[in-house]
Amino acid sequence: MKAYALLGGPTDLWPEDIKKRFLKAKYAHDLVVGVDRGSLYLEELGIVPDLAVGDFDSLKPKDLSRIESNVPDIRYSNPIKDWTDSELMLQTVFDDYHVTQLTILGATGGRIDHFLINLLMLLNQAIRQFAERVTILDQQNKILFFNPGQHSLQQDLTYPYIGFAGLTGVKNFSIKHARYELDNFSANYPRVFSSNEFLPHQPEFEISFDEGMIAAIYSKDINRFHNL
Repeated sequence: MKAYALLGGPTDLWPEDIKKRFLKAKYAHDLVVGVDRGSLYLEELGIVPDLAVGDFDSLKPKDLSRIESNVPDIRYSNPIKDWTDSELMLQTVFDDYHVTQLTILGATGGRIDHFLINLLMLLNQAIRQFAERVTILDQQNKILFFNPGQHSLQQDLTYPYIGFAGLTGVKNFSIKHARYELDNFSANYPRVFSSNEFLPHQPEFEISFDEGMIAAIYSKDINRFHNL
C-alpha cells in the first residue's frame, strides 16, 4: 500500500492536480494522511483522511471537531515535543501501516524553518531507513532521497532539470552518464550540485556515494507572470 500525506504548507505551491491525486489515492485504497492543518485542507477538498497526525494547535475548535468526527484514526502529538508532526507521521505510516511508498505534499514554502524541518527530517536515525521510499512534491519540484550506495535515476519528462543536495557531508559522490559528471567528490559539509540534465536518448543515469545522504531534486521553471 502507498501513502499520500498533505502538510500545512502554502496552498499556492500545491501541484495544480492535487485534488485529482488524492482522489486517485482514495480510489486505489491507498492511505491518505493529513498532518495538522493538512487534515483540514483535505476536508476542504472534499477528501476525508484515513489518518490525521498532529497537535492541531493551528486549528479553530470547530475545525478540529470536524476532523475528530470524520477521521477514523487520529494520532495526537504533544505541542511540547522533540519530534515534529511530520516525523511522527513518517514513523506512523511506515511502522504501523507498513506502506511501501510515501508522497508528501504541502511540505514546502512559507516559513523557512518549517521547510528545513521537512527536508532534513529523514536524517533522524529512527526513520532514516525509510528515506528511499519518500518523495516530496510541490508545483515545481520532486525530491527523492538516497542513502549510501549506487542508484539509477530515471528521467521524468515533467522536469527538465535535476540537482543534487548533500544533506550531510558526503564521501566519494559520483554522477555518471549525465550531462555533467562528477567523480568521487567528498566534503564534510552540505553541498548542492544544481541544474544537471539527462542526456538525449538516455533516460537514466547513475549516482553513487559511500557516506552521507543525498537529495535528488527534479525541477522545472514556472513563469508566474505570464498573465500580466
